[in-house]
This record gives sequence, C-alpha cells and structure tokens, in this order.
Amino acid sequence: MERTLQWRFMPLLALIASFLCVFFSPRSYQATLESGCSLLPHDHYWISSKRIVTPDGLISGAVEVRGGIISSVVKEEDWGRRRRSRVKVIDYGEAVLMPGLIDVHAHLDDPGKSEWEGFPTGTRAAAAGGVTTLIDMPLNSVPSTVSPETLKLKIEAAKKRIHVDVGFWGGLVPDNALNSTALEALLDAGVLGLKSFMCPSGINDFPMTNISHIEKGVSVLAKYRRPLLVHAEIQQESLIEEDGSDSDPRSYLTYLKTRPSSWEEAAIRDLLTVTENTRIGGSAEGGHVHIVHLSDADSSLALLKEAKGRGDSLSFETCPHYLAFASEEIPEGDTRFKCAPPIRDAANREKLWEALLEGDIDMLSSDHSPTKPELKLLSDGNFLKAWGGISSLQFVLPVTWSYGRRHGVTFEQLASWWSEKPSKLARLPYKGAISVGRHADIVVWEPEVEFDLDNDHPVHFKHPSISAYMGRRLSGKVLSTFVRGNLVYGEGKHASDACGALIFAK
Repeated sequence: MERTLQWRFMPLLALIASFLCVFFSPRSYQATLESGCSLLPHDHYWISSKRIVTPDGLISGAVEVRGGIISSVVKEEDWGRRRRSRVKVIDYGEAVLMPGLIDVHAHLDDPGKSEWEGFPTGTRAAAAGGVTTLIDMPLNSVPSTVSPETLKLKIEAAKKRIHVDVGFWGGLVPDNALNSTALEALLDAGVLGLKSFMCPSGINDFPMTNISHIEKGVSVLAKYRRPLLVHAEIQQESLIEEDGSDSDPRSYLTYLKTRPSSWEEAAIRDLLTVTENTRIGGSAEGGHVHIVHLSDADSSLALLKEAKGRGDSLSFETCPHYLAFASEEIPEGDTRFKCAPPIRDAANREKLWEALLEGDIDMLSSDHSPTKPELKLLSDGNFLKAWGGISSLQFVLPVTWSYGRRHGVTFEQLASWWSEKPSKLARLPYKGAISVGRHADIVVWEPEVEFDLDNDHPVHFKHPSISAYMGRRLSGKVLSTFVRGNLVYGEGKHASDACGALIFAK
C-alpha cells in the first residue's frame, strides 16, 4: 500500500522537489535546452532500461525527464499506466542507467595553463566518461584561486566553455588562513569549500599550510558548513639523498622512498587535533575535514577510522590509480605513473579495496592532474624530476568497474562512491541520484563491453599520451551522458554547444 501511494503522488512530489531545487540549491548560471545544447530535440522524454540504479536499488523500468529534472521513476510493471504515447521514449535495453558521476577532485588548469588542460577539453573528456559534474581544484591554474578576484578569472575562463556542470574549491594558504575577512570574502563569492596542502604543493602561489592555518580555516568554514579538503602529507626526512645520487632515479621504488607512508600518517595525526573540534558541541561544530587521495591503507587509515568512530566530522577519498596499480608492477622509467602520494605496493592496494568495500573509505575521485608531455614523459625516465599526476578523467568509470568487479563491486556501490557521497561532500542535494526532483544527470553504460585504450580510441582530454591507462583493456563502455536533461554525449558524439552550468555555493 505504501509503495502504491508513493507512485500515485509522484507528479506532486516532482513539482514540490523542483520548487525546492530552484529556491534552495546553490546559485548557478542556468543553461537552457536550446539548439546545440543537446543531441535531443526535446526536453520531455522517457529513458527506459532493464537496469536502473536508484536509491532503492536496481530496477527495471523507466525515468521521465521534463525540463532537465527527473519527474518520475517507475518500475516496469507500472510504466504502462504512466507512459503517454506522444512522449519520446529512448530504450537502452540492458545498458545500465546510473546517476552521473561527480568528480570532486580535478585540475583543469584554466586559466593560465591551458596548454596543460583547459575547460573545453577537460569537460568534453568528462562528458565522454559519464562525469556530469566536477569540482575544479584551486591550483595549477595561473593564478591560483585564493581570493574573490582570482575566482572571477576562473569564472570568466569557464563561461560558455564547459560541457558539464562545474564548481570550484578555493585555496586555503598562509596569506588568507589567519584573515577571517579574506576567507569569508572567498566563501561569499561562491566556492564550495577550501583546499590546503600540508606539504609543498610545487606551485609558487599555493604554499603549504601548518596546523594553525588549518585550525583557523576550519573554524571559519564551520560557520558556512562547507568542507576543508586537505592534501595530508608532512614532509619528513627522506630515505634517499634528495638528488637521488645514491639510487636509480629510473626506478619507481626510488621515488616511493622519497614519500613513505609515514608522511601521510604524520599529517593525519596532526589533523586529528583539529577534527576533534568538529564533533557535536565542539568549537568547530559544523566544520568538516576531507582527506583527498588517501594512499596509505595501514596506519593512516586506522587513525581515520578511529576518529570517525569518535564522532569527528571527517571523510576521505582514494583514487582509481591506487586501486588499479601497484608499485612493484610499474616499468622502469615509465614516469606516467608518478603521482603524490605515490602508488604503493600490491598488499596496500588490496587493503584499500577492503576499506572501500567495507565503507571505511567514503568515495572516489580522479585527481586528474595533467601537464605537458615534455614535463611528464622525460627522455631519461627520471621519476624524481617528472611532473607528478595521473590523467584519468575520461576513464574513471570503466577503470573502477574493470578492477572492482574482481572484488564483487556492485552498480549500487559505484553510484555511492561516484555520485551519492560526492554530492553530499560538495553540498549538491539536487544531484547524485536517479530520483524525483533531482537534476537529470545520468550516465548510460554497458558493463560487459570491452575496449582497448589505444591510439584508435577517442580520448578528449588534451594529452592522452601521458595517461598511465593508455594500453590497457577495460570493461564498461559509456554510451550516453545527460546533464540536466541535455544529451551532451551519445554515440561517440558531443553536443555542439558547451552548455554546462557554473555551480556556486549559496
């Protein structure tokens, strides 16, 4: 009886949810369904499939999209009564319909370093990979996003050049960390939260923060109920000489010794002196700390689990490259695999999978961190000098699935790691699920279809050659990507216009 009533009142629920979406969601430049924004000529249609991932589980049925919003989700047995003959139906058969991926950690390098990556190429790659929303990191562009003025430069660089929805993290750096007025101005300008480094970032205008900076930052963020994202490594004594003179710089194990897991552990121990204040009744209640790209599955992970168990407002992510690769498998001189924190050994990889499957690790992100080939693919294969970053934005869904299905990963888990949990971190309640009233952000993909990432496979980010995934055979072909009802990618083609929306916190 309860289920019957739920479906009967779906139109009313959709109307109420759409109203709330307009008045209570973060501000955005709304893109409309105009010619060129979508490969479809209409904004009211049904999408049907035998496998639809919803918050209530996997169903066979159909999703109704009207004006960019999901207005109905019906099971197969109920669809006949709801379907209207004049409304277009797109039947995807056995393909999986899943909420569009939300990547909370990507570097698009625009403005200032568009030769590394840019909003047009990065968001085209996102669309081709089923990523419907991404949050751009505040560094690797010129200048870094650390003030309202530098945020405006980001906004201007992105306007009418993005194929998916894009929001922005701001930077927490020593120059603004102890100045609450400066931080509040940046937050009032609309960044979704702040990001800081506890070790040198490698970017001159984005210096590292100490624990005092972080404590002050979290106290300001608590008033806004927005997160602080932290690169959690503290630089300590290296296990090799700084110039690598006592080791082979072409060996990945040499690089691994320069950033041992103890760096992550030391940073997290310091951070937990701050996160304890985010507990209910604490001085920073309302604040939240999110650890990006966790690679250490031993001491660091244990500390984080204990802190969450004590009630700290804390979350953490890992990345597909830590789940796909192992340090002992990386070829000599293949600097495509360099990233920070580094990829660790196979035993560590298996522990990360265990933590992810058990719910200890909250979510996944790409940490798409591109550069120019001449900075990444060094002729001498020197891991100590090459740029650190894995280019992966277009591949994260098939990579997670290809390596995850060996561990029994389900479609529902994929949706949790890539959509539901990221939407909560970035406070995007109108995204992250196929349910009534949410944005019609949907990826359609075929889990059983295999393909080779080679020169014949279209790759849309700027420099495919630097990706560590090239040459791999993967499963999980993306067929279509819908962003707020716009079919922005389908049958290997993109919509002609870049109609993604810019997302700002309210």
